Amino acid sequence: MHDERRRVEDRVERILQQRIQPAVHAASLPFDVTAWQAPDEPVPFAEAASQTYEPFAMGTPWGPPWGTTWFRVRGEVPAHWAGRRVEAVFDLGFTGPWPGNQAEALVHTLDGSPLKAVNPQNQYVPVANPAAGGERIDYLLEAASNPDILAGGFRPTPLGDKATAGREPLYTFARADLAVLDEDVWHLSLDVQVLRELMLELGEHEPRRHEIMHALDRALDALDLDDISGTAADVRELLRPVLRQPAHASAHTMSAVGHAHIDSAWLWPIRETKRKTSRTFSNVTALAEEYEEFVFACSQAQQYEWVRDNYPRVWERIKKAVADGQWAPVGGMWVESDGNLPGGEAIARQFVHGKRFFMEHFGVETKGVWLPDSFGYNAAYPQLAKLAGNEWFLTQKLSWNQTNKLPHHTFWWEGIDGSRIFTHFPPVDTYNVEFSGRQMAHAVRNYQDKGRGTRSLAPFGHGDGGGGPTREMMERARRLADLEGSAKVKVEHPDAFFEAARAEYPDAPVWSGELYLELHRATYTSQARTKQGNRRSEHGLREAELWATAAALHAPGYDYPYEKLDRLWKTVLLHQFHDILPGSSIAWVHREAEAEYARVARELEALTGDALSALGSGSPYVFNTSPRARAEVITSPDGAPVHTEVPASGSAPVGAGEAPRPVSVTGRTLDNGLVRVTVADDGTLASVRDLVADREVLAAPGNLLRLHGDLPNHWDAWDIDKHYRNRFTDLLDTESVTVVGSGPLVGAVRVERAFGKGSRIVQTVTVRAGSRRVDVATEIEWHEAEKILKAAFPIDVRADRSTAEIQFGHVHRPTHTNTSWEAARFEVYGHRWVHVAEPGYGVAVINDSTYGHDVTRTTRDDGGTTTTVRLSLVRAPRVPDPQADQGTHRFTYALLPGATVQDAIAEGYALNLPLRVAQAAGSIEPVVSSDNPAVTVEAVKLADDRSGDVVVRLYECVGGRAKATLRTGFPLAGAQVTDLLERPLPDEPVTVADGGVALALRPFQILTLRLARA
Repeated sequence: MHDERRRVEDRVERILQQRIQPAVHAASLPFDVTAWQAPDEPVPFAEAASQTYEPFAMGTPWGPPWGTTWFRVRGEVPAHWAGRRVEAVFDLGFTGPWPGNQAEALVHTLDGSPLKAVNPQNQYVPVANPAAGGERIDYLLEAASNPDILAGGFRPTPLGDKATAGREPLYTFARADLAVLDEDVWHLSLDVQVLRELMLELGEHEPRRHEIMHALDRALDALDLDDISGTAADVRELLRPVLRQPAHASAHTMSAVGHAHIDSAWLWPIRETKRKTSRTFSNVTALAEEYEEFVFACSQAQQYEWVRDNYPRVWERIKKAVADGQWAPVGGMWVESDGNLPGGEAIARQFVHGKRFFMEHFGVETKGVWLPDSFGYNAAYPQLAKLAGNEWFLTQKLSWNQTNKLPHHTFWWEGIDGSRIFTHFPPVDTYNVEFSGRQMAHAVRNYQDKGRGTRSLAPFGHGDGGGGPTREMMERARRLADLEGSAKVKVEHPDAFFEAARAEYPDAPVWSGELYLELHRATYTSQARTKQGNRRSEHGLREAELWATAAALHAPGYDYPYEKLDRLWKTVLLHQFHDILPGSSIAWVHREAEAEYARVARELEALTGDALSALGSGSPYVFNTSPRARAEVITSPDGAPVHTEVPASGSAPVGAGEAPRPVSVTGRTLDNGLVRVTVADDGTLASVRDLVADREVLAAPGNLLRLHGDLPNHWDAWDIDKHYRNRFTDLLDTESVTVVGSGPLVGAVRVERAFGKGSRIVQTVTVRAGSRRVDVATEIEWHEAEKILKAAFPIDVRADRSTAEIQFGHVHRPTHTNTSWEAARFEVYGHRWVHVAEPGYGVAVINDSTYGHDVTRTTRDDGGTTTTVRLSLVRAPRVPDPQADQGTHRFTYALLPGATVQDAIAEGYALNLPLRVAQAAGSIEPVVSSDNPAVTVEAVKLADDRSGDVVVRLYECVGGRAKATLRTGFPLAGAQVTDLLERPLPDEPVTVADGGVALALRPFQILTLRLARA
């Protein structure tokens, strides 16, 4: 039996590959081809169409890296092809099966109308069905010669930036033909593929396997290998009975949703993504015309906007497909952003801008969050998703976990506030489903909720670089709709899947807390300047909106900059895409991101300056954008340090408040009466003494810089593997340790080091009067390769967990490794602070731009416990950007002794929102203020509908219940609770009394208020 099975399997495979598939195109004629090479960046169609084209022969190399070659192809359908299905077929010289990471082209008619794209998995363009004969074909192909960055595996390549990629052609044009599609042969090919793959996945002892095997064997006996076309129809008839056997009543159902994951930037720059969207969307709308049951789910409003602005004819086809129910806008976000690193307000704006775009242009309010490929998901997502009006959440990336398998595929995901959202994680384990037998069988075997749920979702289509669904996938779906031995395939809208899944499984299990991806942990650190640009842009936008709102309220004639803020937010949201902000894109992407962040910073600085100027001029005042009152040492306009007290979200004269105890400097010891810090000869912190608590903070030298080797097994920019800890060098050699601040308001010691391959670090340890915070201002000139630099603070507390800030709250993570789940979290992320504590005493580590860190706990020889917090400062991966992180980095981190979580929150805001000095006519009353520090104001702006209402987003920040009164700096006429899109929530009433808004918040509750002015 085994020999017979192998004989049939081998026979089917050979005949399929060597006879049937080559006969799919029954006849072909070459096009006449001419070409024009665009000299640099892509040009519009009209410009390309006006050029002089030169003769071009098949077999000729073409396409410098990142170039665009326009090909003109001309031909005529022969008269004897009348009645046949005719198409154009192109092979640009494809180097592999991946559609999105090599050559691809958009085919235009001579009037500039995009027809369809060609790529390795989709090489045809329909011409006529049926042909009349005599049709003249004249197309222009806009061919992109994008390099395959990972063609050599995870190896450094100069191809990731046009500046270093060279000009040698990458591809050799192999085919440009008019051809006849033999539909009988094409359908036979698909029949045989589906049956063969199903047969191979069925068990040896399953009768259905043998039934298919014998059916295929008998059918191939009827196939004349010298006349495939003439006998294909008869062979199909022989296979029809076995293809019509219905699936078992209990068969798993796969809800198939067309999909084309298009990374907004990754192994290609943003400018190329703009063209990828047009290519993929042209393919999809063409497929929709051919298959009436086809449904395509597409996220990322930014990509729609690119098509609308650059390819209006494709845009019109999309609108028609949406109206026809074949195109499903999903996700409701501006881009598929990273799930961990964007700030809470930024994620809120992702939803605001994404959902509004779909409502405005299609009249569609999306119901779900579509994030298949982001690298983990923060625990605030359920609440944010629901506040944006979403009902479901979809992800796929968790199938990449290295260690632990998520125990469910369909579940309720619970966030830190208790909000729950119905969530699905497709068991097919890919968002690039092709309906292969292996994928179908894997989904059924893998599904974790058997016996409770009966269905899963399958996003089908080529993706990452786009491409999307193909006609072959649609044909496979038709054959698998109801086929014995297989899961059933039903092409439908994702909303329909989630409605049915929730109806049959309303009591699905609950997963509480973050969805941590046990992979790609280095994305918390790679490309540090990109991450810093995002962090500073988020805080700059907060600042600009707050003071613009104040100016709109108090400065007659001031115009709130709606359009500019909208545009700047969209720029920042775009760069939060899950391969830009995580640092996993090519050099070109990150070079442009740094330039964009610099432009955003300049524009935001101008907007903030304009708003403050509108409020009047006079004496120097200090403006505090943070939601907490501050008392800090600042630099006055004359350059001298001065201590100033400033209310939350308000202003005060320079020098306001009582003078604190001065800083004394003795040798390299800095003492302000709150903390005493001693810097050792080797530049580490020899001691940090909390003078208020009368205890030493450090259990060993602090701010120990440790350089580790960092070569992960795969995915260089993405991964940090646990073995990195095994080899390291402590940076203890110094060039100088110098006192550079000797009081009375500032004490500071500068430490200079040189190490490695010409790298340098200059750090200034600073203690200021009146503050327990110990700042470490850092400048690194970084020239290492495949290294990671960490800064360690061994803290003398026994902390059984660490606490890290996330969006609108914080999470606790165990410091032990009792289970594989805890052990897998050897590198985690946090936003502005990490806190460790034992009962009665805690310490925080604050930062202004880094995210990655680890926290470990050890027992000392004296029996005490050390909890070590280590910040990941900078990496040096070489793939996909060989020069990642090279050059200059400037940032600050700080140690905060004796800190509660409330203290960590306050100082996190303070470090990230420096006090600003500007000329003002007097103090500005805060636009809004909370009388309870547990109720934290996160955003203040004018309503997007331009009604003049003030919108305030706030949250409970400690994790407990909190009551507060929100006061306004303007006459208050009324208040409404709204969703993130500023729409009233009638079930959430608030009370306005005595000119304020009475609030009662649940733990970590986010509240958006619309405040009407009297």
